[in-house]
Amino acid sequence: MAPDSGLVASTSGPGRACLLGVSDSLSGKRWEQRGGDARLALTLAQRLDLPEIVARVLANRDIDLEYAGLYLEPSLRDQLTDPSRLADMDKAAARLAVAVQKGETIGVFGDYDVDGATSSALLQRFFAALGIRTRIYIPDRLSEGYGPNAPALLRLKAEGVGVCVTVDCGTTAHAALTQAADAGLDIVVCDHHVAEPALPPAYAVVNPNRLDDVSGLGQLAAVGVTFLLAVAVNRTLREAGWYAERPEPRLLDLLDLVALGTVCDVVPLTGLNRAFVAQGLKVLRQRDNPGLAALAEVARMDGPPGTYHAGFLLGPRLNAGGRVGRADLGARLLTCAQPSEAAALAAELDGFNRQRQEIERQVLDQAIEQVERSPRRDGLTLAAGHGWHPGVIGIVAGRLKERYDRPALVIALDDAGFGKGSARSVPKVDLGAAVIAARQEGLVIDGGGHAMAAGLTVAEAQVGALSDFLNERLARRMAETGWRPALGCDGVLAAGAANADLLAQLERCAPFGQGNPEPRFALSAVRAVDARPVGESHLRLRLQGAEGGSLKAICFRAFESDLGSALVQTRGRPLHFAGKLRADTWTGPDAVQFVVDDAAFA
Repeated sequence: MAPDSGLVASTSGPGRACLLGVSDSLSGKRWEQRGGDARLALTLAQRLDLPEIVARVLANRDIDLEYAGLYLEPSLRDQLTDPSRLADMDKAAARLAVAVQKGETIGVFGDYDVDGATSSALLQRFFAALGIRTRIYIPDRLSEGYGPNAPALLRLKAEGVGVCVTVDCGTTAHAALTQAADAGLDIVVCDHHVAEPALPPAYAVVNPNRLDDVSGLGQLAAVGVTFLLAVAVNRTLREAGWYAERPEPRLLDLLDLVALGTVCDVVPLTGLNRAFVAQGLKVLRQRDNPGLAALAEVARMDGPPGTYHAGFLLGPRLNAGGRVGRADLGARLLTCAQPSEAAALAAELDGFNRQRQEIERQVLDQAIEQVERSPRRDGLTLAAGHGWHPGVIGIVAGRLKERYDRPALVIALDDAGFGKGSARSVPKVDLGAAVIAARQEGLVIDGGGHAMAAGLTVAEAQVGALSDFLNERLARRMAETGWRPALGCDGVLAAGAANADLLAQLERCAPFGQGNPEPRFALSAVRAVDARPVGESHLRLRLQGAEGGSLKAICFRAFESDLGSALVQTRGRPLHFAGKLRADTWTGPDAVQFVVDDAAFA
């Protein structure tokens, strides 16, 4: 090991239980060394002239020598695939190209989340650049629910829409799409959710998660599939000579929308997704989209945008319209051309986001109280309540999943005897497939999703049976995969080595997210020599290493967990810490801090 690597010897290895001997941390997790070939790390360091710590991070993510260059410098030019690889793509592109050539009004039916809003806005901006009018329709979460509905599609038909693209929805909307087809409306489904063997009667179904699709692009968010659809339509028009006397639109300018939707839908940031986000963040930095620029302003977004800004500052505000406000606000903002209008829409979304936060807090408190009173179940945490706002149950499900380390389902029950449910899963446990299986068993009225998230509609009388079904299926899957609450770490870091130079090297591995986790390190036997509250619930720490180095640290939402209480009461006792190294923008351009994820007594 190089003396200046910043890594110290780890107790983890073949045949050993866990990193630094932590099998049950203060938050109840086992710490594990992320799997990686030490020989591969050495090869990467030598061949690519990388610091050992960066090479080890790459090896822990199974980045081999052949792919390492693209990983460190994601290039859309090298990774953008031929859209024709997707089933029905050429058929969809041909129909939309005809619509452009004939000057038809094109309908866009989108989901009310960020993935749906960015997909809808992407198509609107693409067709607007071609001089084509689009009519975006975003359903109301409460009155219409998820996905296409026949009345809305028939309304679009009556307004003169000849072809309608459903984005981030439509794959399982058999009844609605049947009525639309019978009325003569051509439907192009552009989706990524898990499909069943039988597809709806659409003109084309472009979905990499169709069972007969062999593109290998199933990890794309809907906005990524939508971008490929725009590429395919653009190519079809070019081949038809459409641009002989017209300027060709700049599709790369739409990548800010692709990056935002991809990050917020929590799909793996690997392969093409990684290139989409890396290049899209560069476009986002230019703030050429008036809506995104206005949203960044109300979110007080400083510095170069990263996945954190997309996922935790911009995304929640865009989502707030669909959760507690007006469902179409997000798409309207992203397609807005006037800065003054964009500023007003962004301010409205920011207000809805604050409202959403308060509603979420109330529902979460009630859900936790209900779960704590109920017998523990191995495969599923379930909470259901009357009067809960359906717009926040997905967020609450995510909070419960994090708190109890198993899949969670939250159901908002209405007075008519039905409930809207939203669920979140843990790695290697396919939630979307489980919900589809429940629908096939007649336990839910409607439902679907993907591996990590799903939604459903259920009769209140069936909630108990649904809970039993999902619990048994998910618990079995968790047992098969050997899943248990764990915290993956990339190694053990000396406190004195955590500096700006190291952070700059680690940031070469960005963008971080699902499938490409932000590097996490353990600090061995350090002392919290100072601990004081900051903000409403955070804890600011000063960590002192045994070797003499010190490091500023912060534990977010500390007073909401047992971890924070334990940190305050340690009184200088040596602790192992696990967390991430990030820039401390409040202190200065070269300052760094350690963001605490967990701790354990040394």
